[in-house]
Amino acid sequence: MGDQMQFIVEKLNGEPFRKNYNLISFDSLEGLQLLQLLSDVLGEIDPKHAVDIREELPEQTAKRMLNLLGILKYKPPGTVSDLSAFRQGLVTGSKTVIHPVLHWLLQRTNELRTRAYLARFLVKLEVPAEFLQDDAVADFNKQYEELMEAFKNLHKEHEQLKISGLSTAEIRRDISAMEEEKDQLAKRVERLKKRVETVQNHQRMLEIARQLRLEKEREESLAQQKQEQKSQLFHAEQRLQRAQVQLKEMQQVVADSKPESLMKKLEEEINFNSYLATEKIPREMESKKTSVYFLQKVAAEPAMTQADLTALQSEMDEVNAEMNQLIEKRIITYEPTDSKFSMYRQQASIISRKKEAKAEELQAAKEEMSSLERQVEQKSSQAHEQGGSEVLTEDEFKQYVSKLRSKNTLYKKKRQEIAEITAEYGILQRTEELLRQRHEAVQQQLQAIEEKKGISGYSYTQEELERVSAVKSEMDEVKGQTLDNMSEMVKKLNAMVAEKKASLAPVIKELRQLRQSCQELTQECEEKKIQYDSCAAGLETNRSALEQEVKGLLEECAQEESNYRYINCMKRSLEIQLQRAKEEMKAYVSSDPQERRRAVREQYTRIILEQENLGKKLREKQKVVRESHGPNMKQMKMWQDFEQLMECKRECFLKQQNQAAIGQIIQEGGKDRLVL
Repeated sequence: MGDQMQFIVEKLNGEPFRKNYNLISFDSLEGLQLLQLLSDVLGEIDPKHAVDIREELPEQTAKRMLNLLGILKYKPPGTVSDLSAFRQGLVTGSKTVIHPVLHWLLQRTNELRTRAYLARFLVKLEVPAEFLQDDAVADFNKQYEELMEAFKNLHKEHEQLKISGLSTAEIRRDISAMEEEKDQLAKRVERLKKRVETVQNHQRMLEIARQLRLEKEREESLAQQKQEQKSQLFHAEQRLQRAQVQLKEMQQVVADSKPESLMKKLEEEINFNSYLATEKIPREMESKKTSVYFLQKVAAEPAMTQADLTALQSEMDEVNAEMNQLIEKRIITYEPTDSKFSMYRQQASIISRKKEAKAEELQAAKEEMSSLERQVEQKSSQAHEQGGSEVLTEDEFKQYVSKLRSKNTLYKKKRQEIAEITAEYGILQRTEELLRQRHEAVQQQLQAIEEKKGISGYSYTQEELERVSAVKSEMDEVKGQTLDNMSEMVKKLNAMVAEKKASLAPVIKELRQLRQSCQELTQECEEKKIQYDSCAAGLETNRSALEQEVKGLLEECAQEESNYRYINCMKRSLEIQLQRAKEEMKAYVSSDPQERRRAVREQYTRIILEQENLGKKLREKQKVVRESHGPNMKQMKMWQDFEQLMECKRECFLKQQNQAAIGQIIQEGGKDRLVL
């Protein structure tokens, strides 16, 4: 406790509190002062809680602090594990409760400040399931969840940017270095352009190089499109397989389902829902009402002291003792005849408890299944909206994770290489600056010496002459190399042409002989083809005439067959209608009343009479409702006014109770000061 108080005092004396406490003054603080101090610390974590507790009720202060501590995930220590005792200590400002809370808050102020900031946006509002059935409410809830996820992602990116350590000075240095590199590249491009302009047909060569680059880019884009289409085809095949599997399962379910099984399932659902509506839900509502009544009663009572608690404990002990005595008396006066009934009662109570437990388990399972289905639908809709693919299988996910790991390792290696190259580039840049400064200093010294000797500009002229001579020597070497290469190429081409001529001479002789034989065979082939065409034309005319004749006969046969089937069907339908008319006439003429009831005329007459009677009853009911509408509305208005009056009385009573409790606390505080 001493170390804890020492830590609290040190933190409160520092920034941003500046309380100027010592151990004695801090230990002598009263309950109200400790509560104000706790409220100040909470206000530093969340500015909404920087309030004066004298301006609000004690219950409101305790509720506000408990809500924030719950958001910050504070857990009471073992000494105050009982939540009611912890709440009572927080209301009265007990040191055993306030000191551990202050120690916990001051240990991790920055972390809790971030948590409180995030809680304003990430604490989800729970919407009841029956409200989510409305489409508008469901859409708003979906937008709310999407905005929450977007806020999470933005906050993560913000934190990563903070951790990355990039500063504006470094960015400016990088920009200046890149601009210098851009200038160097521009100068290098100009030099290369000047060098290329001396080459013959340089424009054509540049155009060919540009076309080659464009074709390579196009090839890369086509390869990428091919890969994307392959992946889309693969995913489409997977979706098709899953759809086929689902179709087979549904077909099996439909094939196995029978009316009896469906009726049995419906009866089970109806029994379960009727049990919930008639037994379980009314019992739970009654228990909730009683618990709410007792909680309201406890909340309306003033703050309890230790004496009140001891009195309540003594009353509980007395009631328990009386209960034990009554149980002993009952055991003494136990009659054997009641044993049978007690056994049945026990069995009935056990069965009812089991029934309630199973109903709760079933309800929980249904709620969990519905929530999971909603989550799956939300995730699939989000993936579909974001252009994502279907959910991956386990093997695909493993392959994706392995690929991601390999890419991550490759990314880390490349990043390390970039960092090394950047460091080396900085060193080289610094070396270049130093060498440039030295060169400028040497140039200045050389110019000063030249001015002293009277030959200013000699070094510059000498450098230009050396540069021009070097360029000239390079051009001469290039020209000599090109001439040598061209002469060697001409010699090689002449030698290759001579070799090809020598090797092709016997082949050309054979080719001439083959051409003559080919011409002879071509003439013979044309003659045979003319004969074949004339014969084929005659056979084709005969075949077409026969096909037309067969086609006409087939059409006539099909027409006659369709007429026969139509006449046969009409005959059957007329026979059926005649049979029905005979049966209806027989039933209508019959003297048996049961036979008459089966007649269609009698059935429709009976249905018309029933509907007319039902219309009369509904009109009478409508008349009664219209007559009683006015008095009922008036009575409902009176009950609403009465309810408002009682609510106003309840609020006035609660305000009077709170004022009485505050006055009692102030009087007790004044008495304690007088005693001191």
